[in-house]
Amino acid sequence: MKLHNGSLYWPKTVNDIQAYPELHDTITCDVLIVGGGMSGALCAHTLSKYDLNTIVVEKRTVGSGSSSANTGLLQFSNDMMLHEFIKRMGEEQAVRFYKMCLKAVDELELAAKSLPKEVDFIRRKSLYYASTSGDKSKLKKEFKALSKHGFPAEFLKKDEIKERFGFEKPAALLTDGDAEVNPYKFIQALMEDAHHKGVRIFENTEIEETDRDDEYVYFQSPHGRIAAKKVIYSTGYETIPFAKKLGAEVNRTYAIVTTPVKFLDHWEDRSLIWETKRPYFYMRTTVDGRIVAGGLDEEKMEAPSSEDIIRECGQRLLDKIKEHYPSYEMEVDSVWGASFGESDDGLPFIGKHPKKDNVYYCLGFGGNGTVYSMLGAEILKDLILYDSHPDAEIVKLDR
Repeated sequence: MKLHNGSLYWPKTVNDIQAYPELHDTITCDVLIVGGGMSGALCAHTLSKYDLNTIVVEKRTVGSGSSSANTGLLQFSNDMMLHEFIKRMGEEQAVRFYKMCLKAVDELELAAKSLPKEVDFIRRKSLYYASTSGDKSKLKKEFKALSKHGFPAEFLKKDEIKERFGFEKPAALLTDGDAEVNPYKFIQALMEDAHHKGVRIFENTEIEETDRDDEYVYFQSPHGRIAAKKVIYSTGYETIPFAKKLGAEVNRTYAIVTTPVKFLDHWEDRSLIWETKRPYFYMRTTVDGRIVAGGLDEEKMEAPSSEDIIRECGQRLLDKIKEHYPSYEMEVDSVWGASFGESDDGLPFIGKHPKKDNVYYCLGFGGNGTVYSMLGAEILKDLILYDSHPDAEIVKLDR
């Protein structure tokens, strides 16, 4: 499955990428992580702190799949608002899930700060604006729900948005506790650190489960064999045949990175910006003053193959930025289209396979994939070490 097409930006920002060997041996391990993207990197980094013989296997190269097309917005708020989750799954579980996401952003910060290399992790606020006057009531409901449960949120009226952000919208929520990151730098640094701590990593190695017994699950590659006591599948959107059975689908989206903007006037605190309309437009900045923007989601699984379509969508995203900030001088530097997964209920799929012992999944389906991957790494660590986690029920596969 082709996960992305176009000109990716993040790989251009990293020069010293560590390469890992292909598997050419017969080996055993306590935990095998299948997939070397963001989920796999966070699982590897988390498990590297414990006395576990851990292996990561990636069929391409580390971070080259969907994660290299990630736009690096880290938010505790979800595509589904808290008050909508409350209506769907009850107040207690909905609030617990939102608090899990907020905690995950904190854990991502701790992980980023622990790494020897800079990954451009910066805490940010998020501006979530009403795309139309009709969406004001939804934002008011959301502000009430967030405030009731102690989430940091401020309700902004039209004139306040204009004064602080320079563009006009009917209303907005300004939340605190989010962040941005260079996702490609982050993955490479997480893997390097895990490798330094003893995690074995194999690239360009595609494996297939061949057998199992009471102690091990066995995998075969073209040139090697692995016996693993426990297995984590962190294969992202390429797990769609399995995920569809659980309730998920894969669509595609577009993103651009602009040339640097000399003066980012009227963009308070360089907050992350997104909207209530679906599919939604969103944007953020980078450390060198570029703007990352995304949206234009389509109900098509494969990443777009037409360069003309990708360029056209890139221009549309640039026009959307200029609707907000017409005085900014910039051009499109990088533009790409990529596949992304969404679950039917807005939650990720994390936990034990419902029918196979010692098999786990960390599938961060949804707009908050990196945040979901972080909370998933923590949940799976506890399930592997202690066979329980207080919040595992919320995101379990057979919910």
